[in-house]
Amino acid sequence: MRIRGAVARETGAPFTLEDLELDEPRPDEVLVEVSAVGVCHTDVAVRNQWMPLPLPMVLGHEGAGIVRAVGRSVRKVVPGDRVVMSYWHCGTCPRCLSGHPAYCVDHAAWTVSGSRPDGTNAVHGEGPLHGTFFAQSSFATHAMATERNVVKVGADTDLVVAAPLACGLQTGAGTVINRLTPEVGSGLAVFGVGAVGLAAVMAARLVGCTTVVAVDVHPSRLALAEELGATHTIDASATEDVAGAVRDLSASGVNYAVETTAVPSVAAQAVESLAPHGTCAILGVGPGNPALSLDMMRLLSTGRTVTGVAMGDGRPEELIPKLLELHRQGRFPIDRLVTTYPLEDINKAVEDAEAGKVVKAVLIPG
Repeated sequence: MRIRGAVARETGAPFTLEDLELDEPRPDEVLVEVSAVGVCHTDVAVRNQWMPLPLPMVLGHEGAGIVRAVGRSVRKVVPGDRVVMSYWHCGTCPRCLSGHPAYCVDHAAWTVSGSRPDGTNAVHGEGPLHGTFFAQSSFATHAMATERNVVKVGADTDLVVAAPLACGLQTGAGTVINRLTPEVGSGLAVFGVGAVGLAAVMAARLVGCTTVVAVDVHPSRLALAEELGATHTIDASATEDVAGAVRDLSASGVNYAVETTAVPSVAAQAVESLAPHGTCAILGVGPGNPALSLDMMRLLSTGRTVTGVAMGDGRPEELIPKLLELHRQGRFPIDRLVTTYPLEDINKAVEDAEAGKVVKAVLIPG
């Protein structure tokens, strides 16, 4: 079928809107008409080749929409179902069976190879084209997902709200809920309160943190963080010793920190903001494969832990419906983060998101 999609053709260049061809679904695949798709920092990282995936490529990995066709072996969904397209995982390897599908042994083959594992693509355009990003490539009017990476949601679900849960908000909230698991009454600091960071702020309050510190350089984002649950905010552009300022708010330091910026100096501040035996979760993706340098003796003497977390380290089939229910209850207000753009304005959406003018840009292909 003919579809319309945004193609990243050259490093750092604007996306181009193109007419493309999409195949019929294979036995395990699901054809989704995309209703909404979030713009994630990872999409920009690939376009800019901070993550050197093959170009040209149709990106987009926070898609939500309506199932229009399924392969003959698909049982999970039927045409007409509403779904969120998250990341692929096999469901049978030791990582998946232990509840950590983001670290599936075959995750990379479906997520960042640029094609299906057999080297083929479902989407075609002018010249060579890659289109299996996160098993969806949803910067388009239609996307080809698989039974393994779609999450069925309710018929009354607002797909504009649901789309960002596929990656960014799932990552921020899941890191707090699934990996850090803060004790009630503990303290947590979030460094960088974009969409991922604000999801972490909201989750910290949900699980009972009594000190929630938001650190950023954008006053508007700090103000929103305070409205969404931060008990304290720190403007890093106006604070000489950010780690010290965090520790001053929480006696010996916070028990947990979430670092979303991928800036090594900021990550070091996040680690230094911790109390003894505290844990810092590293979430950001940045240019140049940045390295984090830490004082090994200080790490040893304080008993701190530094850990990386991918995709919130949980099961999308469980976490996404849970967060949608919390949104319905008014306890996880995703809509406060979202600004919508037509697909044709993808370059404006990326520009605004990168400049900090919006928190979560969501594209509407229709």
